[in-house]
Amino acid sequence: MPHAAFSPEWLNRFTDPYALLGVSVAADERRIIKRYRTVAKQVHPDALIEEMPAELRQFADQVLPKLVNPAYQRLKQEKGRNEVLALLRFKVRRLSRDGQISPTTKQGKTLLAIAEAEVDVFYEQAVDRLCDRQYASLTDFETYTQQLSELNLVYLRRKMGAPVIREKRTGLMATTSVPRSPASTVAPATDPPSGDKSSPGLAYAERHYGRAQEYLKGKNVQAAIQELKDALKIDPQNSRYHCLMGQAYLLNKLPGMAKVHLKQALRINPANAVALKYARQLKMATTETTPAQPNAVPVPANGRRSLFGGLFSKGPSR
Repeated sequence: MPHAAFSPEWLNRFTDPYALLGVSVAADERRIIKRYRTVAKQVHPDALIEEMPAELRQFADQVLPKLVNPAYQRLKQEKGRNEVLALLRFKVRRLSRDGQISPTTKQGKTLLAIAEAEVDVFYEQAVDRLCDRQYASLTDFETYTQQLSELNLVYLRRKMGAPVIREKRTGLMATTSVPRSPASTVAPATDPPSGDKSSPGLAYAERHYGRAQEYLKGKNVQAAIQELKDALKIDPQNSRYHCLMGQAYLLNKLPGMAKVHLKQALRINPANAVALKYARQLKMATTETTPAQPNAVPVPANGRRSLFGGLFSKGPSR
């Protein structure tokens, strides 16, 4: 093993806890614990066979206490994950401002260039591939951890580069407390999930939706709104997503935006009980909301039309 390995200078090369563990920056507590156990089992000294080369044994002896365990300690709780993500986003902003986000790996270049709708799926799959051999040796650890770190920065650059991110004015981290209001209780929509969840894209949309629910339970409204925006990019005709977005905007004291999403939720699924509840609370004209029809017949001139006309009439009802 080179003398520089595990020196302070060498350790400072690995500052991304997500890359060190080999997990997505979108990973929740369950995924982080599962990955930590996998890595710990792989490099724990008790798990190594006697015939293991001395260099690999020394690597295992050092990497667990000096890198793996500290990374896990920073990510195992939501507060720590938020702090790490805030630092990573700050780094991305600084590198972007200086024009230094220029990936060197094939997967990093691909992630930077692919269509927005493919970003989440490609990123998650790339992380899964890279973490397979991450802890096989010191050389593999250095190579794959650096590639994961680059991939995380490119992914955050793509997510932060979307116009929806630019509305944030209050800092890197979303606020964790919101004054309670009559609409502060977040209720899950009761209409059935939309689409075929065997589709990778829709599965990732559901992950965004699930994380948004958790954020709202913790009153982290801005983070929830961002997750729902990501979900709606993948599945824009989903009544549950629009309904939860309406609730999030109510918590954020933006009733106008809440009405837009609640109206869309009811247009897609007029039977969405939660959306109906909040629509009544906001005194919305729910009687004018009609389900979207794939081949809608034009409304006669003397017929009643809703506020948005046929703007949202495309797509199957959910």
